[in-house]
Amino acid sequence: MDLIVDSVLLETTDQGFLKNTDDWNEAVAKELAELNAICLTEQHWEIILYIRQYYLQYKHLPNARVFTKAIAKEFGEEKGNSRYLHRLFPEGPLKYACKLAGIPKPPTCL
Repeated sequence: MDLIVDSVLLETTDQGFLKNTDDWNEAVAKELAELNAICLTEQHWEIILYIRQYYLQYKHLPNARVFTKAIAKEFGEEKGNSRYLHRLFPEGPLKYACKLAGIPKPPTCL
């Protein structure tokens, strides 16, 4: 499956994750969100930009529990809990935050 954003063809995996992290920008995130029926808000961007920075800094992805704890540490307990994150990304917070952030699919996600 390929993705076209601003007339640029981007390679994606069969599940819609970017193959090249460097292809990402906010327009790409918006297109991926639309394709996944997610209406982006400021709260989504907070999580998307955080997980992208986390991946670029540490070169690995956390599991869902560590992800939730990291969000709590960064943004507070009211955002670092599964209920809040599932409201933003109902189909799976870690998986969809990573997809929209243009980083690889976490190994723990189906």
